[in-house]
Amino acid sequence: MQYETVIGLEVHAQLLTKSKMFCACSTAYQEAAPNTHVCPVCLGMPGVLPIINRRAVEYAMMLGLALNCTINHHSKMDRKNYPYPDLMKGYQISQYDEPLCSDGWLDVDVEGATKHVGITRVHMEEDTAKLSHNAADGETYSLVDVNRGGVPLMEIVSEPDMRSAEEARQYLTKLRSILRYLGISSGDLEQGAFRCDANVSVRPLGAHEFGTKVEVKNMNSFRSVFSAIQFEEARQREMLDAGRPIRQETRGWVDNRNETVSQRSKEMAHDYRYFPEPDIPSLEVNPEWVAQLKAQLPELPEARHARFEQQFGFSGYEAGVLTATRAMAEFFEATVTLPVAGAGAVPSDLWARAKSVSNWCTGELMRLLNAHNQEIEDSKVTPASLAALLDLIDAGKLNQTAAKTVFEAMFTTGKAPAAIMEEQGLAQMSNADELTQIVLKVIADTPQAVADYKAGKQAALGALMGKVMKETRGRANTGLVTELLKAQLD
Repeated sequence: MQYETVIGLEVHAQLLTKSKMFCACSTAYQEAAPNTHVCPVCLGMPGVLPIINRRAVEYAMMLGLALNCTINHHSKMDRKNYPYPDLMKGYQISQYDEPLCSDGWLDVDVEGATKHVGITRVHMEEDTAKLSHNAADGETYSLVDVNRGGVPLMEIVSEPDMRSAEEARQYLTKLRSILRYLGISSGDLEQGAFRCDANVSVRPLGAHEFGTKVEVKNMNSFRSVFSAIQFEEARQREMLDAGRPIRQETRGWVDNRNETVSQRSKEMAHDYRYFPEPDIPSLEVNPEWVAQLKAQLPELPEARHARFEQQFGFSGYEAGVLTATRAMAEFFEATVTLPVAGAGAVPSDLWARAKSVSNWCTGELMRLLNAHNQEIEDSKVTPASLAALLDLIDAGKLNQTAAKTVFEAMFTTGKAPAAIMEEQGLAQMSNADELTQIVLKVIADTPQAVADYKAGKQAALGALMGKVMKETRGRANTGLVTELLKAQLD
């Protein structure tokens, strides 16, 4: 039987606020000693009163606007009850039936087609404490670090609109890009700032009823999400083909075994015993506040992608690489010195410059960032230094080969390109008389290549060019060398 996979995603994103969701404790807990960023509120002491973080509310509304959601002028906080040891109070303050943002959507491109994914809601809640499980002297024990407890979270719940693991991956990639563009979340999966649970079910192709869904947790990378969904849809299809029913449950992804394992039966909403949080008044959002936040939104990746295609004639792929992060897009534009976004087409004399900057950003810069596991914000290459390097190339002082050597030194040391060029003696050789002598020497030393060229083998010219470049340590003006070689050989 043929089946269709149905996928909905629940994403938790930590917010980049300075203090926690309901108290003044610092959220800079990653390098802190355990249980040092705590207070009676986030420790869940009796009699304390939470106070909602205004900046967290703003950040949630900003994401809601970016995801085309309705910002509900009335919403409330709820108590979500469950007895996990990482919840100090025995419940989590969250939102349920009256969230801050609802009924949005996000379009993603998958293999040349646009997929429309509905957003059920964006709601606020607090993060849990962190548990670590240990063993010593044959005994097992667990430790609780409350530093993370109470850090502001947003939960972004999608509609079950995705039909493949690739659609889910592209949705997550675009959602994280939006979070980073807005500057409201780091989106760091390794640090747990961006976490995803997937609800996966399968049904006979053409059926309208949903199948029994299984929730998959413990996925800490886009690759894990992709692999877990693929495994789960294959597992469920095999079970249905064998006539076995799918059980609604929560399963965990085991990365080193490349499989999901059963963890517990899936809780339903009534299991959490939601009720309105009595210590926090309902949120009444002024429409003027929403309008102010909407006016402050930056240009988002989809709009910037479209602008780059229109202004520069970039391919979708090239525009996608340059707009993948806000930092890369801003680095590119600062280097090209574009007019203000929306001010009209780029002047014709900047088109070639923009293409050149793009080549360096998507080529050498990306290569070195990946090799050194760095983000562009950490790079010692600045827009000003890259522009200075391109000026040296345009002025004929550096050829492309030497420029790559200079660029790598810029990336490592942060020095100016002109200084590196002088220190390493990489200035381009463009003296025709000097290069003619080197060309004559190469021709005399490589008679076989000369014979091959005269026999019509054009590749021999490249071999002779390589010899000249080796003699000049890569500094020769390649265009001039080509002319001199042909003049002597022909």
